[in-house]
Amino acid sequence: MPRPKRPISIQTFREIREDDYYYVDKTGFALRLIEEGKAYFLSRPRRFGKSLFIDTLAELFEGNAALFQGLEAEQRWDWSRRYPVIRLSFAEGVLRNRAELDEKIAELLADNEARLGVRGQDCSLSGRFRGLIEAAHAQHGERVVVLVDDCDKPIFDHLVDPATAKVMRDGLLNLYSVIKDADAHIRFAFLTGGFNCFRTSIFSGLNNLHDITIDPRYSAICGYTEADLDQVFAPELEGLDREQIRAWYNGYNWTGEAVYNPFDLLLLFDARQLRPWWFETGTPTFLVDVLTERGFYTPRLAALPIAPASGELQLLSRPHASDDPARGGRRCTCPVCELALIDAVVLAMVSIYILDIDRNREEASR
Repeated sequence: MPRPKRPISIQTFREIREDDYYYVDKTGFALRLIEEGKAYFLSRPRRFGKSLFIDTLAELFEGNAALFQGLEAEQRWDWSRRYPVIRLSFAEGVLRNRAELDEKIAELLADNEARLGVRGQDCSLSGRFRGLIEAAHAQHGERVVVLVDDCDKPIFDHLVDPATAKVMRDGLLNLYSVIKDADAHIRFAFLTGGFNCFRTSIFSGLNNLHDITIDPRYSAICGYTEADLDQVFAPELEGLDREQIRAWYNGYNWTGEAVYNPFDLLLLFDARQLRPWWFETGTPTFLVDVLTERGFYTPRLAALPIAPASGELQLLSRPHASDDPARGGRRCTCPVCELALIDAVVLAMVSIYILDIDRNREEASR
């Protein structure tokens, strides 16, 4: 019997299910979110499965039962009800200014209006978004599902330029505030991003979103667990040293169950070679540029303390000890330690960025 295909860089749930790719069942997490709450935010690194999870939610709410055969959701979901789904994604390209952001938002709203067969009457983008939600609810007879992927990327792309980043923040806040205001018409909302912006002053007005980024119950919502390797990827493990795989790739943790980086593992299975696959393609070098510009001594990053899980910005992973004799006293460069370094850079950078925004607010109020 041929092995399933490896879903390298595939973010479409339907393609994975219909074209015989490996799939790790995350529908149990989806059901729990839907049963226990209504509006959520999740932050995870690039290429960690956020977009696939968003697509899974869309197929679930649209009632495409055939795609869920054999999965946890098959017997637990009411397939007789289909919900209108609004999908927004800022993952593609770089938006250089507020005009391009507004144009992108208008395109996304138009795509959803055409797909759902409705059209709002308002001229403003926020009014058009609210009109889309209300019209979709009225026409389809079910409250609306709102899914936003990479909701903070237009800000993240301009962190070296605080003025532009602030303008982009304001434009996005204008859009996302509709999710709170249109609550009566919304069945479920799920937003993903690259950093934990909803626990900072960047999006301080969106307090209706439940941030599950460091919720232990959802630590494994993206990524692969040890059990996933044994139950799903067992055919791929032949000839590979399990302890080495664990040492290289199983250090990602959001205060709950540890997970493997899916991008790293899939490329390992393909090339049969241990390498920092994710780090080679996902390093946010601009963060280092920001710290260099601000005169931050980067070796201090490894010494930054880990805050308790109290909702404050914190490191989510720890590097191996720099004086480990097995590593010759050098800083380890495995992907786990590299993520810890990136994590520290993000912590310092976001802290600096928030101070800039707050300082600008104070000056404007004088």
